[in-house]
Amino acid sequence: AWLFIRHLFAPYLAAEQIDSYIAGLILLAAAPCTAMVFVWSRLTNGDPLFTLTQVALNDTIMVFAFAPIVALLLGISAITVPWDTLLTSVVLYIVVPVSGAQWLRHRVLAQGGPDALDRLLRGMQPWSVLALLATLVLLFAFQGEAILRQPLVIAILAVPILIQVFFNAALAYLANRALGEQHSVACPSALIGASNFFELAVAAAISLFGFESGAALATVVGVLIEVPVMLLVVRVVNRSRDWYQRGAQA
Repeated sequence: AWLFIRHLFAPYLAAEQIDSYIAGLILLAAAPCTAMVFVWSRLTNGDPLFTLTQVALNDTIMVFAFAPIVALLLGISAITVPWDTLLTSVVLYIVVPVSGAQWLRHRVLAQGGPDALDRLLRGMQPWSVLALLATLVLLFAFQGEAILRQPLVIAILAVPILIQVFFNAALAYLANRALGEQHSVACPSALIGASNFFELAVAAAISLFGFESGAALATVVGVLIEVPVMLLVVRVVNRSRDWYQRGAQA
């Protein structure tokens, strides 16, 4: 992000927003995906237990390492952020939801068992979809004008995001093939490395820099391209299944 934005594309961007754009891209890249990985994994017939393990590991990493990683990368890019705001974002958007979900899960299991938990999850699914849609509507309500007014900026911000997605996906996919792992393991490995927890990135960008900042816009660009790009990655790993299995068995 630092190389592309500050050196290659600087002449095409507002000078006062360059640091903010870089910060948004760093926040997006530092937030590993969680929930959506289950969707991508299912589309590729990925191993559900391996996918669950990956998501649990990502949740742990975000609780303890998201703030230090973001602070380190922003510091390398000479961008100063208040630690208290960053830590507050982690607590509000990671620790509280994860802790609340675990408390609710244990309570439901203790009172009604697995069947009660399944009923609760099925009942919550439509509400979770509505909450996600409401989040997207609010994001584009605040950033829609900027997106329509600055198509070149949107295209420039998409470049490092696309490079990250395709590089991480290819690296994980090929490494699994070289190690002889099953295709059902390689797929979620590639997908979780390529996708981002854009809800956290957007929330942190807004908390640190404001609704109308370049950082918020950069994370919203990640939202714009997340689904179509990840569906492309899903298609590639599905279409290359036979090629992958020949190499893994060699």
